[in-house]
Amino acid sequence: MAKTLSTPPRRVAIVHEWLVTYAGSERVVRELLTLFPEADLFALVDFLPDDDRKKLFGKRAKTSFIQSLPFARSKYRSYLPLMPLAVEQFDLSAYDLIISSSHAVAKGVLTGPDQTHICYCHTPARYAWEMQHQYLRESGLIRGVKSILARALLHYIRLWDYRTAAGVDVFVANSHYVARRIQKTYGRNAMVVHPPVDVDAFSLRETKENFYLAASRMVPYKRMDLIVKAFAAMPERRLVVVGEGPELARIQKYGAENISFLGHQPEPALRDYLQRARAFVFAAEEDFGILAVEALACGTPLIAFGRGGVLDSATVPPPLPPVSVLFHEQTVDSLIQAVEQFEAAPVWNAQACRNAAARFHPRNFAAGITAIIAANPPYNRHVAHD
Repeated sequence: MAKTLSTPPRRVAIVHEWLVTYAGSERVVRELLTLFPEADLFALVDFLPDDDRKKLFGKRAKTSFIQSLPFARSKYRSYLPLMPLAVEQFDLSAYDLIISSSHAVAKGVLTGPDQTHICYCHTPARYAWEMQHQYLRESGLIRGVKSILARALLHYIRLWDYRTAAGVDVFVANSHYVARRIQKTYGRNAMVVHPPVDVDAFSLRETKENFYLAASRMVPYKRMDLIVKAFAAMPERRLVVVGEGPELARIQKYGAENISFLGHQPEPALRDYLQRARAFVFAAEEDFGILAVEALACGTPLIAFGRGGVLDSATVPPPLPPVSVLFHEQTVDSLIQAVEQFEAAPVWNAQACRNAAARFHPRNFAAGITAIIAANPPYNRHVAHD
């Protein structure tokens, strides 16, 4: 019996983990809703503020039972043990195409043989896989009963996470780095479609001022402490630090007179610093790194740690002018050497940086997703099969 293909799909569901703030993964949801404005949106919890909801065209998600549990608004992450169960309760049987936007459990939705499930994977859950030991250390869960329970939970999450990969028809990764992690974690190949970056919102500025910029949430893996320590050892180089988070007080202790901590800055102010900075300094091993692309869109080159998803934006093929200096060890000395190499370069081409950022325009995301869906259409379950 031949199965008839349906083009375009009749009904579309978009599944996201949680809607609490509007950040990088929510931008992907926005672009998916742009492609499929009639799609139904699902999330474990939806506490998105009204201003942010406008960016999702006012759409509200159909939520799981976690939405109604005590303190879910502020403590939703504490319900991680229930999230696999919760995402499996979404009844998606009426949909032809399911697109999961997943960095934890969204890809675990239940689908049937006549449905196409495309998973846009921001990352396999790092805390359950290769970063488990770092996560346990940072959470103070090295020893004791709580440590045993946490390890058992993460073991269960890994088993469930691996099993549910079989329910995905097509994996799409946001970077080549994440594609390699998907292959390592699930044994599956992944197409690469970079996340949408609103490069048009950032203006090219060719005249730069005499300061470097580092901006990030202050959490350990971002390695903002490394950047601050390195610039404290270079008193002739000025550093501006933007961001807040649990590590801020500790990181400020490494500061010096040439380093300014500005805390959280609204988007217009951050955009202004990105435009004026001599270079944007990036020290994390990230899955992608949207801020790095936004800096390039301003014509601002990068000094970046040479691992992870940032390589997709920080490197361009010759003979194009370079847009970054990479350092290959997360050490103070390695970063200092990269800054000196950056300073020794004869000139940095702001337009080349802008051109490198253009690769991540939302229209390229839309074209990539559309092509993948066209190559993997859902079966038409609404007509008789021959």
